[in-house]
Amino acid sequence: MRVRDLLAPGAPRLRLLAAEDELDRQVSGVMTTDLHDPGRYLHGGELVLTGMLWRTAPEDSERFVRTLAAGGAVALAAGEAEVGPIPEDLVEACRRHRMPLLAVPDDIAFSTLTEFIGRQVSADRAADLAALVDRHRQLVSAAGSGGLDAVLDLLGGDLDLDCWVLTPTGRVVAGPADHLTAEERDQLVRAHLAAQRQRRRPPHRARLVSGAYSLLPAAAHPEDEAPLADWVLAVAGDVTEWTTKRQQLAENLARLVAAERIRRDEGRRLRRRLADEVLTLLQRDADPAEISRTLYASTAMAAKYEGTAAAPQRTEGSWLVLSAEGTGLPDGAVRSILEEALTSDMALVAGSGTVAVVVLPAPSTAVPADALRELLAPLEAGLGSEGRITLGVSAPAQEAGGLRGALEEARHARRIAAARVGRVCVAGPEELASHVLLLAAVPDEVRRAFRSRLLDKVIAYDIEHQADLVRTLEAFLRSDGSWTRCAAQLHVHVNTLRYRIGRIEELTGRDLSRLEDRVDFYLALELA
Repeated sequence: MRVRDLLAPGAPRLRLLAAEDELDRQVSGVMTTDLHDPGRYLHGGELVLTGMLWRTAPEDSERFVRTLAAGGAVALAAGEAEVGPIPEDLVEACRRHRMPLLAVPDDIAFSTLTEFIGRQVSADRAADLAALVDRHRQLVSAAGSGGLDAVLDLLGGDLDLDCWVLTPTGRVVAGPADHLTAEERDQLVRAHLAAQRQRRRPPHRARLVSGAYSLLPAAAHPEDEAPLADWVLAVAGDVTEWTTKRQQLAENLARLVAAERIRRDEGRRLRRRLADEVLTLLQRDADPAEISRTLYASTAMAAKYEGTAAAPQRTEGSWLVLSAEGTGLPDGAVRSILEEALTSDMALVAGSGTVAVVVLPAPSTAVPADALRELLAPLEAGLGSEGRITLGVSAPAQEAGGLRGALEEARHARRIAAARVGRVCVAGPEELASHVLLLAAVPDEVRRAFRSRLLDKVIAYDIEHQADLVRTLEAFLRSDGSWTRCAAQLHVHVNTLRYRIGRIEELTGRDLSRLEDRVDFYLALELA
């Protein structure tokens, strides 16, 4: 069909706003997008549908239309349902780039327009498989994972082609989940991760008892992060034995899945910022009310992106904290891995570099370390000889005020996990020493007051006199009160050490020869 056919009688009611001299362009497919830069997903000949959510300033229109023109798009149809009438800057940009611009009234769904174009472009869907995927690309852009399910259902029903989108931990993102057992999913993702680690050229092949499968990476991350956080497209059959047309279908479908992953990650950006803010607040002992407000904002954002405005915006109740670290992994990989592995809509995943922290609502039943270890176990196949993931889990924290203690508890648990042998190691709160559990249960304001009473004067003295009293106190306690061992560790004379300890006792009114006072100082330093 040609662009002018969209304005003919019987077509959806569209209005032409620009480039009336370019209506003879041939339309070969449809792409729906609100990405700022959709150029990588254009193959030429597409009518691009957009809700204009990418536009935050007038200059955005020029960049967007220029990208479409460079990618070979033949026309742009902009919906008025979200942002109202088409802005003049978009009209002018289309005129400059000779890009036909069509306005889609707010009472016409994109799916209606897509179906109309699909009927015109391909009377026989099975005869042109590549156009079939393009025709339903809008389902993915508009409806998230539900759109992927619709496309895969179509391929299975019309073409007898069973496909699944899996995470590296074996979770089914889209596709007929009941057609694959948990063991088969585990085998498929392990085969994919092992092939990626060995840098074998895709498609990767796996032969299970149930038959042969082809595995295609749907990479949405930079190469140094893949494959531990990227999705994989699993297709029943050996793609290498297919016709060229059918192979093209599988490759286009993998690109489509990657585009959906990128779209979903775009929606995560604000939640990532909120997660980082929560972590910052916890690390600086912020007021629990401030932490609670940020949690409220994060749960409201979860409701928005799940499309359930009535979803509970939860800030009260129990929360879990997970602390994770990756060894031999690129920066950002651990955070992306946990975002994919944990399916809670309200999980906040923060962090940078090779560490990550997760705050999520505690489930009604406990989350044992064994369950998390089993969840992450398939990733072992993708870890190199030096690669490791260690993770610590806190006990449930009651409301926002207990999150700081839960964070410390999770970090202690992760240190226990790190001391073990294995590629993926997890430790829970039941494995921690008793004093850690006690500290984690103490409210933040009590912790701050306790620490302040014992250490504030010592810290102030250090700042004023450069006296190194806090480090001396730590070394003294680590040496179990042994003067000679402590002096040797600090490389000072025993008399110097006695003077420093005496100064600490004068400032605090405590006696470091007493066990009770030593315990108090030890706990205060742990809280610091």
